[in-house]
Amino acid sequence: MAKSTQSLSNKVIVITGASSGFGRGAALKFAKAGANLVLAARRDELLEDVAEQCRRSGVKAIAVETDVSEQKQVELLAGAALRHFARIDVWVNNAGVGALGPYTDVPIAEHEKVIRTNLLGTMYGSYVALEEFYRRRRGTLINVGSFAGYMGAPLMGSYAASKFGIRGLDMALRQEAKQAGFDHVHICTVAPVSMDTPFFQHQANYSGKPVHPYGQVYDPKKVIDVIYRMASSEDPEDEVIVGSSGKVARAIQRISPELLENIYGSKSYKAHYKQSGSAPAGSGAVNHPVDYGNDLYGGWLAKQRSQRAGKLALGIAIPAVLGYLAWQRVRQPATTRTSEAA
Repeated sequence: MAKSTQSLSNKVIVITGASSGFGRGAALKFAKAGANLVLAARRDELLEDVAEQCRRSGVKAIAVETDVSEQKQVELLAGAALRHFARIDVWVNNAGVGALGPYTDVPIAEHEKVIRTNLLGTMYGSYVALEEFYRRRRGTLINVGSFAGYMGAPLMGSYAASKFGIRGLDMALRQEAKQAGFDHVHICTVAPVSMDTPFFQHQANYSGKPVHPYGQVYDPKKVIDVIYRMASSEDPEDEVIVGSSGKVARAIQRISPELLENIYGSKSYKAHYKQSGSAPAGSGAVNHPVDYGNDLYGGWLAKQRSQRAGKLALGIAIPAVLGYLAWQRVRQPATTRTSEAA
């Protein structure tokens, strides 16, 4: 049964990380639906450009330069939204950064900044949003996590830790809202696999090799569509994994988490280090905004098209492994019962 939806016309939506990637795409989609936008990011000129594009759809949009790793700036963002529009209907915590490399090769200060931006930034945004939602007894909080928040990601320790933290936070907040009787306050988690956004170009890199996405890459519009669906639903999903490879991997994980972790870790690690090129160490956009990677897309889908044969082989192999593991799991209890009966 399809869930009931609500019009987003004249709704007030706050989006962090709105200068590129998911945030930029979601802002433009919401604007076309008639929503008023409060857009936040560190890159003020680029952010104003997004706001102007939104205004061309006939809505109101303001740009608020914000570093979400700073609690005071997130509080000022919420204050600006309430001053301009008197309420907040949807808050999307999307801003995020990553640091690539063996855990002890990445400066601990940059791991800390990843945690401050991704996890604490989400906590700060969730705090001010929920204060408003609880006051009005309605609202939708959408936190952008990652499939790395289900099983980790080699060479991205602090990023995975931050995304596990977001998922755990959202689980706790949903329980609190339910027990407190806030039936119209929704806390949602979006968990994408690798998407074709500038995120990877923005990563800090201490691996010695060029950055690139893990595994299959998908169109970021898939994530934007999920964010839009959550914002416009009267009863949105609690959490959604975006990308079929993530859904299959999650199914395998439930059957044999150790096997999936070993395969995923080995394949990802080897794929990264077998690259012939090299890359200098650098902090990317972790500590300061950069002047590249300004669009919705990062250009990875075009590179992936030349590898379709390999993806087809993977698409055949993963279901085969899943079927074998399921058969083993069904078979094992029967064997055990026979032994016990004997």
